[in-house]
Amino acid sequence: MDRWIQFKKASRFRVIPVMLIPVVLGAAGAYVWTGQFHPLLFILTVIGAAAAHLFSNMVNDLWDFRNGTDSQAKETPGAISTNSGFLSGGMMSERAFARLTWGLLAVAVICGVALSIASGPEVLWFVAGGALIAYFYVAPPLRFGYRGKGYSELAIFVAFGLMPVLGTYFVQTGEFSLKPVLLSLPVGLLTTLLLFNHHFLHWQADKQAGKRTLVVVWGERRALVFSRVLLYISYASLIVCVAFGVLPFYALLGLVTIAAPVHVYRGLSAHNASAAYLPLMGASQQASVRCGLIMAAALVIQGLI
Repeated sequence: MDRWIQFKKASRFRVIPVMLIPVVLGAAGAYVWTGQFHPLLFILTVIGAAAAHLFSNMVNDLWDFRNGTDSQAKETPGAISTNSGFLSGGMMSERAFARLTWGLLAVAVICGVALSIASGPEVLWFVAGGALIAYFYVAPPLRFGYRGKGYSELAIFVAFGLMPVLGTYFVQTGEFSLKPVLLSLPVGLLTTLLLFNHHFLHWQADKQAGKRTLVVVWGERRALVFSRVLLYISYASLIVCVAFGVLPFYALLGLVTIAAPVHVYRGLSAHNASAAYLPLMGASQQASVRCGLIMAAALVIQGLI
């Protein structure tokens, strides 16, 4: 039990819904639009996607530690570190942490290979793409999460929206379609917003460490404006999904989940202490998960009736 608790903390297991909900959406879409659902393939997809997400969390911690970003966050007054703290706090050796990290990737790859045998070799493109995005987000030589040109935001949308929804749909049906691409927009954009907002917690430490996130490049005020715009674009994409028949009209109930982040934005000024962004992080995660669940429930209800 102690090891399980340690594993959950080291891998930041609590944020796993942001990956599993897109997988559920892809499977639900396949069932509603084509009538196909293969339980065993779905379970393998869930395990593989979960392992890939946890690998992403841990490899980011590993390279942020090696790059000195975590240490800088601890030394910068007011900055709030978002890593697990296992490496920077000395709770686990780098070697043990790395071994666990690569073990998760191995699980994801094994699941991907099994799914490629069952559904088609195209699945391997999703496996390779996800692994490369996760690794080079902060790892040299690319470190595109440090470059401040929007690469990291695009990568998050692809990895937590487009790829899991479209990939799961392909696993279930053996074909591609525009519908799962559209379906990936709301949940992918909301997850991108969540990851974007977490940079506010330690942007000054990132700046000192040379990590050029968009918050560092644009500054707090402009980045906060973009954050609000991205929120509204995310929910506009939900309306688009309903307008194009990708989701039933009652999926618009998901629009009510915008209330929590909007309320937090109203309490923020152009410049805020790092701690002021903790409620925004919570509201962003709440919006992403709840809106995604409403979308999934709407699809399941549509399939049943």
